[in-house]
Amino acid sequence: MAENEAEGGAAADGAEAAPPKNKLKLIIMAVGLLAVLGGGAATWFFFFRHGDDEHHAEAAPPPKPPAFVDVPDIMVNLAGAPGERVQYLKLKIVLELKEEKQIEAIKPTMPRVTDIFQTYVRELRSSDLNGSAGIFRLKEELTKRVNAAVSPIQVSAVLFKEVVIQ
Repeated sequence: MAENEAEGGAAADGAEAAPPKNKLKLIIMAVGLLAVLGGGAATWFFFFRHGDDEHHAEAAPPPKPPAFVDVPDIMVNLAGAPGERVQYLKLKIVLELKEEKQIEAIKPTMPRVTDIFQTYVRELRSSDLNGSAGIFRLKEELTKRVNAAVSPIQVSAVLFKEVVIQ
């Protein structure tokens, strides 16, 4: 009888030991199922949902293309320390405007814009223009200055066609 009780106790322990393995398998299967469902939902969101947005985008009128105005070429000698060789900067600039009708409004102010650009650029050193960060700072500063000169018209951006330092 003691053997039966020992076997019964072992069987009871085995029965208790088996469910944790089954629970572990059940948890793994549930996590796998959630991952598959989540992946399917993400796929739908990124690939199929945007098709609905395209239909809404077609209903909106297309945006007007920007207008561009050429600024006369600028060529200046850069500021340097006495005794250094003289360096020159040549710029070809285009102004980006929001509407075509602003072109005629800005043309009478082009001498003022050229003057403002010349006086600012003349004070630069070649080290001020090093790398893309230097060119970006120049673009931002020129945009700020041109907007002050042609107010109330707003220039969207100053674009460089050519930047040569020699």
